[in-house]
Amino acid sequence: MHVTVKLYATLNRYGLGERSGAPFEIELPEEATLRDLVNQLTIPPEETHIMFVNGIIQESDCKLKEGDEVGMFPPVGGG
Repeated sequence: MHVTVKLYATLNRYGLGERSGAPFEIELPEEATLRDLVNQLTIPPEETHIMFVNGIIQESDCKLKEGDEVGMFPPVGGG
């Protein structure tokens, strides 16, 4: 199946986009989860903080479907 991925901020280095949030498509096996996607992109799990599927925050065990749009953000600090 194919899903569209948008990686933001420091996660962008794991994607195929030229800039933060640039969408790219990736192929995954049927029944893949967000965790599987993170692993396929070789993102260390502790570097993902918030993950969206079709605009809704989801946990890493969320099963993906053909055509889903996934967004991922790293932990953010500041003060």
